[in-house]
Amino acid sequence: MAQTPLLKTQQIQVGGMDCASCAVKIETALKRLSGVAEVSVSVATERLTISYNPEYLTAAEIQNQLVSLGYRAIAPTPKLQGEPHNHDHGSGEFDLQAEIIPVLFVVALLAGGMIFGEFLRNTPYGWGEYAILIPAYLVSGSTVLKAAGRNILRGQFFDENFLMTIATLGAIAIHELPEAVAVMLFYRIGELFQEYSVGRSRRSIKALLAVRPDTAHLQVEGSSQDVAPETVAVGDIILVKPGEKIPLDGEVLVGNSQLDTSALTGESVPRLVNVGGTVLAGMINQTGILTLRVTKLFGESAIAKILDLVENATSKKAATEKFITRFARYYTPIVVALSLLIALLPPLLIPGATHQVWVYRALILLVISCPCGLVISIPLGYFGGVGGAAKRGILVKGSTFLDALTTVKTVVFDKTGTLTQGVFKVTQIVPKNGFSESELITLAAKAEFHSNHPIAQSIREAYGQRINDREVTDYEEIAGHGIRAKVNQQILLVGSDRLLHREQIAPDPCAASGTIVHLAVDQRYAGYILIADEIKQDAPQAIRDLKRLGIEQIVMLTGDNEGVAQDVAQQLGLDAYVAELLPEGKVEAIERILHRSGQGKVVFVGDGINDAPVIARADIGMAMGGLGSDAAIETADVVIMTDAPSKVAEAIQVAQKTRKIVLQNIALAMGVKALFILLGIMGIATLWEAVFADVGVALLAILNATRAIK
Repeated sequence: MAQTPLLKTQQIQVGGMDCASCAVKIETALKRLSGVAEVSVSVATERLTISYNPEYLTAAEIQNQLVSLGYRAIAPTPKLQGEPHNHDHGSGEFDLQAEIIPVLFVVALLAGGMIFGEFLRNTPYGWGEYAILIPAYLVSGSTVLKAAGRNILRGQFFDENFLMTIATLGAIAIHELPEAVAVMLFYRIGELFQEYSVGRSRRSIKALLAVRPDTAHLQVEGSSQDVAPETVAVGDIILVKPGEKIPLDGEVLVGNSQLDTSALTGESVPRLVNVGGTVLAGMINQTGILTLRVTKLFGESAIAKILDLVENATSKKAATEKFITRFARYYTPIVVALSLLIALLPPLLIPGATHQVWVYRALILLVISCPCGLVISIPLGYFGGVGGAAKRGILVKGSTFLDALTTVKTVVFDKTGTLTQGVFKVTQIVPKNGFSESELITLAAKAEFHSNHPIAQSIREAYGQRINDREVTDYEEIAGHGIRAKVNQQILLVGSDRLLHREQIAPDPCAASGTIVHLAVDQRYAGYILIADEIKQDAPQAIRDLKRLGIEQIVMLTGDNEGVAQDVAQQLGLDAYVAELLPEGKVEAIERILHRSGQGKVVFVGDGINDAPVIARADIGMAMGGLGSDAAIETADVVIMTDAPSKVAEAIQVAQKTRKIVLQNIALAMGVKALFILLGIMGIATLWEAVFADVGVALLAILNATRAIK
């Protein structure tokens, strides 16, 4: 059996991307290399993500290919995870004064050429128009002309630099000098605005990533040393002063304080932490001094994983992004071919048609054929959507999942810890067959001594006394059923009625609402303990919000008994529930729901630890309460950093808004371009209007895309 080749995934910061079509050009060229499995270039982050087989290709060859295309491969500084990369091109930052001076110079020359052009053309000094306007053309179009020349030498045609060069040189050839200068001038002004707009979007994301802590106050032999968080080891002691970001995940040894967790959770309400409490990197210490013992390396902390997710989300492209990339690849050559036909055929086929008129119309099509507005605004819209969701404490692992959320028709919730608090309390002890309440809670607490389950913890808390672990032997957890243990030579069975039925012990009937833990001693039924779990405060509103968004079915899966499940489902107004499920039963249940769902997507929302198999099986897996949960961040497609069910509806709303913005941009760009192609062929539009339309559409689409992050 042939082994699947082991692919290597590498990220490279790309310098020199000065337009939207650069991403298309890089992706197309790298996909041709032998051994490349997948390539994704994000214009928004200027980052290349490539998966390849190292047996056929090396990192050096990939970088050489980038250089041959005219770009720079910038190695990111290792310590700057989540921090803006320090490179000089495409960041949106440019010297405004340096750009305005040549623009004003060109405007002055263009105005002079237009005012005195007619006079200069009708005198023996007709060459004067060229003397005024050609320098203006060269100054305004120098960047475009040089880029077009470099690309032509490499055999790369059909980018916007080539199109602008051909269109303006053609205009000069038919003696339309003012329009040639105007096209270059307005195109350059549009590019500046485009750089500024894209830069603003990038800065918005970088502001989101500014939660990255820069310094840790490491405590060494009674003194404090300021070090980078990456250098601190697990078990080290650090000090966090009021107003500082917590640099690493840790446990509070000394002090208490209010923490601002909004950077991680999107929640504005401060959280109180005391000795023994857990804090996470990225939280802001507001009031007191805290001494912490570090529990995780920085690279394993929640904030490091969040930053990595947000920065790399654009590598998983939505189907719409992939379509636009393919569309741009074919659209430009088709329009160029169409413009060539318009320039050549009408003068040959239409009586009285002149070459000058139809060449001019063909040049208009060349200007309109630039796909910049589409190619950059679509990924920028998705990038903003991912960033906007992260600001609300919702981590979406790529634009493909944002798109998928817009087609959700079924939402499936786990019960415990998702719709309910997951904080259990013993509310009733019911002994049977001669046992007392005291005996029942004592035996149950001892049997549950080694269990970490919340129900076991609640029983031990209700017992409230110290347990001698030497009394408990032969401990065994039976998945989905309960516990078998020997306590003082007595065989105890503690768990659900499934456990008793398995052991052929008949429990007494019970109609109480809540989680029921049965107890048997030496095969004799001893009674049950009733444990209650509260519904989360915002769970009812979460269900109402989902129904308002058009979710057709909301289902709950639980391992709890039928009575508890029915009670929770009725209180929340759920459409259906499945109770008494073993862990493997949840996977079977989600598969049945997936089979019935048809075209609509199915979301499963769980706690991200016990429900990992179900989260992985659903169309979209959501981890609830993922704050600091490695399993949640690794398994789920969407991670909700708080334990609020209402965030599920909010995630769908963000996805729907992002999708709406993307579709608006597609309709705007394609609609305007189609209109001006038609007007250009009919001779109604001029080069002036064409370049205004092209630049204007790009700017409007980019500005519209920036709304996604708000």
